[in-house]
Amino acid sequence: MKTEPTPEHGWLMRLVGDWTYTSDCPGFEAKNTPPWTETVRPMGSLWVVAQGRGEMPDGAVADTQMTLGYDPAKGRFVGTWAGSMAAYLWVYEGTLDDTGTILTLDTQGPNFMAGDGTMTRFQDIITLTPEGQRSFTARMLGADGVWTTIMTAEYHRTA
Repeated sequence: MKTEPTPEHGWLMRLVGDWTYTSDCPGFEAKNTPPWTETVRPMGSLWVVAQGRGEMPDGAVADTQMTLGYDPAKGRFVGTWAGSMAAYLWVYEGTLDDTGTILTLDTQGPNFMAGDGTMTRFQDIITLTPEGQRSFTARMLGADGVWTTIMTAEYHRTA
């Protein structure tokens, strides 16, 4: 079955390239770590694969991998995220906002704040800037129904 690329697939191709990024995790004490690197490559014209690497606050090196695509039958972006620091595979479904700049990826995962094995909702939000850069916000839904930002990152294209 051949799928023709849609404008949403074209949006994903804007992520292709080499990036460096720095992140902040509000409420967590972390030492200054060097910027992380990420390479986003196309997989055909329908998917992108992002491979990242950087130093964790404890000094350990971590690797990450994200896949993102768009499923025309669902009318939603789909994907996964895995990191060498955790055994959980995050599975995404998401939508692009009306401005065409903000991709909100919904997922579910372990509530690390509770530490009791319960699951909660998370959102990873990718925002493209007019200058060709991007930002990232991760947030989780608390038991009180309030979204709390758990990480932000600023990405800068290097190639």
